[in-house]
Amino acid sequence: MEDRRTVLKYIAGALGASTLSANSLQAMAEQLAQGKDRPNIVCLLGEGLRTDEFSSAGNKILKTPNMDRIGREGCVFKNSFVVNALCLPSRATALTGLYSHTTGAVSNIEGRLPKNVELVSDLLHKAGYETAFLGKSHIQGALMDHYWDYYFGFVGQADYYQPVITEGIRGEYKTAKKYDGEYVDTLLTRKAVEWLQQKRDVPFCLFLWFYAPHSPFYRPKDMVNSFNGVPIPVPSTFDEDLNDYPGKPRAVAHADNQIGSAEVFGDDPRSLEELVKDHYAGVEDNDRNVGAVLKELERQHSLDRTAVLLSSDHGFFLGEHHFYDKRLMYEPSIRVPLMIRYPKRVPSGETSEKMVLNLDLAPTMLDLAGVPVPEVMQGKSVLPLAEGKRIAQWRKDWLYEYYEYPGFENVRPCRGVRTERYKYIHFFLDPEEFELYDLQTDPDEKNNLYGKPGFEQLTAQLKARLAELRQETGDHYEYKPTGMRGHS
Repeated sequence: MEDRRTVLKYIAGALGASTLSANSLQAMAEQLAQGKDRPNIVCLLGEGLRTDEFSSAGNKILKTPNMDRIGREGCVFKNSFVVNALCLPSRATALTGLYSHTTGAVSNIEGRLPKNVELVSDLLHKAGYETAFLGKSHIQGALMDHYWDYYFGFVGQADYYQPVITEGIRGEYKTAKKYDGEYVDTLLTRKAVEWLQQKRDVPFCLFLWFYAPHSPFYRPKDMVNSFNGVPIPVPSTFDEDLNDYPGKPRAVAHADNQIGSAEVFGDDPRSLEELVKDHYAGVEDNDRNVGAVLKELERQHSLDRTAVLLSSDHGFFLGEHHFYDKRLMYEPSIRVPLMIRYPKRVPSGETSEKMVLNLDLAPTMLDLAGVPVPEVMQGKSVLPLAEGKRIAQWRKDWLYEYYEYPGFENVRPCRGVRTERYKYIHFFLDPEEFELYDLQTDPDEKNNLYGKPGFEQLTAQLKARLAELRQETGDHYEYKPTGMRGHS
C-alpha cells in the first residue's frame, strides 16, 4: 500500500497534466489510494539493433543471453517497426507516441520537440514516478528542457572513449564534463546501476539508451579481436549495385549509404565483413550491459516487480542491397526488436505476430503504470497483446515517412504504406518514383512490381490507403529541403 504522502504527491503532480481529463485524474488517484501495485519500468533502447541479432532469433554467431532472457521470460513481438527509420525522429516518437509530422521532429537536422509536447517521462513523473535518462537522445536540447530525477546524457553523438556528458539531479544540470578512458556504454551502464542502488519509496522509470554500435563503430577494447576468422554470410541482394539496381528507382540506386562508397565523414564501412563484425561487437556489448542491469535488479529482489522493455531506434542494413545505415523503407531498416518482460502480467514465452510500432512504446509504458493514455498519442498500448489477449481490431497497415534530404547518405524523402503482406513506397519529389513489393512471395524485396501488368488494382488500392493514412494521422507536413548535411 502506497502511503498517503505518496498519494498526495501523485495527485498534485497529475493535476498539472493538461492532456488528462478530471475523471482520468480522479481514477488515477483512486487507484493509488486503493494501493494499486505499480511496476518499475526499464526502457532499454538499442542503436540500430536488428531483429535477427539475437541467438534466440537463430543467429549462429552472436551470443546474447541477457537480451534473449527478456524475450524468453516475457513476450517477443515478431513484427515490430519504426515509422521513421532515423535516429532523432524515431527517438522522439518513442518518447511521445507521436509521428514525426505531428511533432515537427522530422530529421536529425530539424529535431527540436515543441514545448507543449509532453514526454512519457513527464507524464510518469506527474504520476509519482522517479525518472532517469542515460545515453543518447539525439533530440535538440538533449532532453535537458524536461525534468529528470537523474540525467546522464550527451548532445548529439558521443566520442566512444572521451564522451562529453552532462549530469543532472532533480532537474538541475551540472557543467558538461569529458570522461576519459572508459567505453561510453560501460560508463552509461555503471551510472545507471549506481542510480538503481539508491533508496526510494516510489516506483521508477529508467531509460538506458545505448550508443554502440553507431558509426564509426569503435569497439570495446576487450572485443577488438572478436569474430576473427568467423565467416560472414553474404545477403542474397548484396550484388544488386553491380547491375545498377535493376527495376528499382534511381532514388535507391543513387543513395550514398552503400558499403565501400566515398567516405563522407570518414566512418563509412569499407567491406561487408568489417561492417558486420563491428556491429556484432556492439550488440554483444549491449547484451552484457543489459545483463548488468538485470543483475542489479535481481540483487534487489525487484526484477519481477519491474517491467523491462527492449527495442531499438531503427534497424540497420548489414549488406542487404549493398547498403549499410537505414532510412530507406526496406525491411532491414524499418524492422526493430520489441520484447517485454513483466511476470505479473506477461506470460513467459509469449509471442505476438501483430504489427506494432515505436509509436506504441509510450502508451505501453503508461498502461503498465496505470496512467491513462492521452488522446493525442497516435500509438496504442501493446500490453494486451503481451498478455496473450486476442485483439481482433488491431492495425492492419501503417504509414511510414522519411524527410531528411538533401543530407547525410543522400536518401530521397518518401512516404509509404506497409500492410501485413504488401509494401508501397512513394518517393514524392520530382521526378516521382514508386516501389511495390509482395512480402509474402518476395521477402527480400528484389522484385519491384510497380508498373507491371496485373498489379494496377493493388497499386491503386495502396495509393488510396496511403492518402487515407495521412489524413487519419493528421499528416499535413510540407516537405522543405534540409539545406545542409546532418550526421546520423
